[in-house]
Amino acid sequence: MQSKDIEISAYQGEGYKPMVDYESWRVAILKYCDELLPEAINKVQKHDKTDEVFVLLSGKCILFSAGKGECPQEIEAVPMEPLKLYNVKKGVWHTHTLSKDAEVLIIENQDTTLQNSPEAFLANGQKDSIIKFTQQIWK
Repeated sequence: MQSKDIEISAYQGEGYKPMVDYESWRVAILKYCDELLPEAINKVQKHDKTDEVFVLLSGKCILFSAGKGECPQEIEAVPMEPLKLYNVKKGVWHTHTLSKDAEVLIIENQDTTLQNSPEAFLANGQKDSIIKFTQQIWK
């Protein structure tokens, strides 16, 4: 059913896709893509101007954080539970891995870009931690 007053949209692709931008906020969908395999993750990102909220809609997702500061620190893993809000605070290094059937809702500032969201490469030990955590959590 259609409505002239309600915008309805869906996303069938892979990876990250902004769905709604309105004034200062954005709602996006994140789905599995090969670059989010634990073995493929080689960097983390932080947002200098905003928190970022994640909601697991289906499948499995693990959020990884690596502290605040100039460079990523020790990796921590948080397995997401469906329909709970996970707020990654401004300035926290983070990344995530998803199962192939996962869908994650993301809410962030509309002006979140690579210019205000630095990335940092992970050291080998940090990459190993991501793989190890994923194997332990998803066994």
